[in-house]
Amino acid sequence: MTKGSKVFRPTDVPESNSSSYPEPFREGQRKRFNRRLGDHAGLKNYGVNLIRVLPGGQSSARHAHSKQDEFVYVIEGEFVLVTDAGRETVRPGMCIGFPAGTGDGHHFLNLTERDAVFIVVGDRTAGDEVTYPDIDLELKTGPDGVKGFRRKDGTLYPRVNRY
Repeated sequence: MTKGSKVFRPTDVPESNSSSYPEPFREGQRKRFNRRLGDHAGLKNYGVNLIRVLPGGQSSARHAHSKQDEFVYVIEGEFVLVTDAGRETVRPGMCIGFPAGTGDGHHFLNLTERDAVFIVVGDRTAGDEVTYPDIDLELKTGPDGVKGFRRKDGTLYPRVNRY
């Protein structure tokens, strides 16, 4: 092992279903569990998360990043990928790339009766903003210079602690 590297098992990393989404959107994330593997390894330039979604759950609200690329590798179970183009079933061994700036909102639904798992890798480009086409939510910097969850009219949702 080289200096600074870290060897670990994903199960060494705590799993959480916390969400920073404001109400009323937080409850939709209760069936999604996250292990922040990249943070655990001390990575700074990109994130790597192991996501487990329970039956009937979703990975996130459907969203699109302005500057952050995302890459997903499905490990276990089956998901329905929802994008602007419609729905497509994705299974273990399949990869999906979401280039930044397309505006094509995406998320995964677990419509099966088994847990489903994927790894997502995303860069941490400064100035990234997130739009949520199906709900009244954006993650943006407003005219007040504050980045936070906002309604589409620009008003800031109250900050919430992750649960």
